[in-house]
Amino acid sequence: MTRPLPSLNALHAFEAAARLGSVSRAATELHVTHGAVSRHIRALEDELGTPLFQRQGRGLALTAAGQRLRDTSTAAFTQLREACDALRQDATHSPFVLGCPVSLLARWMIPRLERLMAELPGLDLHLRPTEGSFDPSLQGLDAAVMAGAPPWPGGWRVHPLAQERIGPVASPDFAQRHHLTRGRPQALLKQALLHTVSRPGAWTSWAQGAGLPPDKLQAGQAYPHLYHLLEAAVAGRGIAIAPQPLVTGDLASGRLVAPWGFHDTASQWVLVTPERMPPDRSAALAAWLEKEFSATAG
Repeated sequence: MTRPLPSLNALHAFEAAARLGSVSRAATELHVTHGAVSRHIRALEDELGTPLFQRQGRGLALTAAGQRLRDTSTAAFTQLREACDALRQDATHSPFVLGCPVSLLARWMIPRLERLMAELPGLDLHLRPTEGSFDPSLQGLDAAVMAGAPPWPGGWRVHPLAQERIGPVASPDFAQRHHLTRGRPQALLKQALLHTVSRPGAWTSWAQGAGLPPDKLQAGQAYPHLYHLLEAAVAGRGIAIAPQPLVTGDLASGRLVAPWGFHDTASQWVLVTPERMPPDRSAALAAWLEKEFSATAG
């Protein structure tokens, strides 16, 4: 029957002491005490039933058994280090798969991709559009960007990017035709409001922040996705409720107007990553997204 290996900690301590020729230097390399290395070596000698070091003056010399184990253990630990370094290198240079809601991808990420690639040239970013909520396991993703609020699924590392802000938007022609540009928010109570089934509470949230009675709002045409809702607003079909980042470009170009601005919601824009992934793999992207969301809010 195959006997189990001795303690890997003991083998590691012995290998370092044998390679460096000193228990003290081994302790420094392993960030442990001199006594801890000595105890590991004594335990290893007891388990193997043979001495590995012998006193030589004020120092230590390897026995024949120690030399044999040194050669084997040094080769084994060198292979392990090289394999781990290669895996880390592969992980660093593998594509970074980012899940992104379709509407955010089309209206916010894609217009910024050229700048993202220029500012983070080492990031091999692969975007994966997602409909609906994300799988709690984030299967197949290195990260996901979304708007949401706690509690978050277990196993997620959450990087806050910005508070979510929403507001009513309409085409300039529609706003002028219905006297909305200079009107008070109460003018919305006379309109059938465009909405999306993916965010049924958006109008209610904004109305509460604007001091309007939510039960007085009139629901108009519903659209299955936020992207379709905003395209309908651009086409002059009515007033839509929109997250601020998704309409920044339309406001700047004059395709849409936001007569009453944007109000904070209870949600945040966040970048979420699996806890199993090293934090430094997503750090640069998280910082870049936080900067861009801040610029959008500004």
